[in-house]
Amino acid sequence: MLTIGVDVGGTSVRAGVVDERGSLLDTARVGTPSEENALEDAIAGVVEDLRNRHDVAGVGLAVAGFVARDRRSVMFAPHLAWRDAPVADRISKRVGLPVTLEHDVNSAVVGEHRFGAARGARVAALVALGTGIGAGLLLDGEIYRGAHGVAPELGHLTVVPGGRACPCGKYGCWERYCSGTALTATAVELLARYPGRSTVLSREIAGDPGSVTGRRVAGAARDGDPIALRAMAELAKWLGEGLALVADVFDPEIIVIGGGVSESAPLFLDEAREHYAGAITGARFRPLARIRTAHLGDDTAIVGAAALAQDAAETPALGATG
Repeated sequence: MLTIGVDVGGTSVRAGVVDERGSLLDTARVGTPSEENALEDAIAGVVEDLRNRHDVAGVGLAVAGFVARDRRSVMFAPHLAWRDAPVADRISKRVGLPVTLEHDVNSAVVGEHRFGAARGARVAALVALGTGIGAGLLLDGEIYRGAHGVAPELGHLTVVPGGRACPCGKYGCWERYCSGTALTATAVELLARYPGRSTVLSREIAGDPGSVTGRRVAGAARDGDPIALRAMAELAKWLGEGLALVADVFDPEIIVIGGGVSESAPLFLDEAREHYAGAITGARFRPLARIRTAHLGDDTAIVGAAALAQDAAETPALGATG
């Protein structure tokens, strides 16, 4: 059985044909339109593109937004046009295939559980470090969505009361200290606090703090820039502190680190593990979760969404028909 997984993000719509072993056989990609009908046209377009080359049984959508518990509607998506929109049924009608709908990081944790770093784990969490923090949680192998379908919003746990302002309206959220955006903010603060201490970063930004990006900070850290290395150490500290909170609440067997920032894991993950091991309640007297990077990389949500579409195709009541 082949199905199509579609990762619908704020920047791009990425789709792939996936088989039952989790292998990605073909891909298609377009930019994410800002208008609702155009967005659905784009999704239908990548599905049709792939469907013209493969015989597929269904479609899984992985969406960066709040998905209703029945997995038919998107309630809210901060970087997408949908508001209380029956997305699964609309797309199903357009493409003539059963469509399942899931949060993007829930899809990612399913992908890693079926085919990647969390394979076989009974309780697994995935923390996606990107612009912010996305999270997915499996309890006894099942996605945990909470009472209204929006759990777990781990990125908005308060780690610094009264700290950095967050777009969510709160202050001191975990993602303000541990994400690509946070890495940039920390580097800019350190550059202002310690002028002349940076070599690579100072040369690259040429006095323009607005040109600092998380990717540039990571690159400078690899080149030994002291400010960049210190920014990475701060990210490692807050990652460890946040993971300790996650472990105190959910006690997972494994925590998978995904998202774009995870590409730089060699610069921070070992130090984050040390912070985590020291900050967890009952340190030294309890088992620790294994902390691994995502095996499926950027394709994790695509593979997971396709796997959920395969489940729905085998149990038709789970998906809509075209």
